[in-house]
Amino acid sequence: MPTYDYECGNCGEKTEIFQKITDDPIKKCPACGKHKLVRQFGTGAAIVFKGSGFYQTDYRTDSYKKGAESEAKSKDSGASSDSKPSAESKPAAPAPSTEKPSKKKPPTKD
Repeated sequence: MPTYDYECGNCGEKTEIFQKITDDPIKKCPACGKHKLVRQFGTGAAIVFKGSGFYQTDYRTDSYKKGAESEAKSKDSGASSDSKPSAESKPAAPAPSTEKPSKKKPPTKD
């Protein structure tokens, strides 16, 4: 059952009323008692999911689900061959040279 927003044309009172979709709109204002209450257009139509268990991915298409599964499998197979997590992997720094620099001068062109 939705919650509808009402506004009184006489006193300006705004109220929310929980009622069935099939119920007729309420006319009498609970604040001033005049029959000037008007149901607001466009409110109360949104779907609100409350509680746990509703996720954006619950209603994905089959093609999306298949693509996500294949991507997850490829990540799992790649992670099992590496011993380190990919987040901590860094490019290898060049190893310091163990050779001593030569003191020979390059030949000169004469």
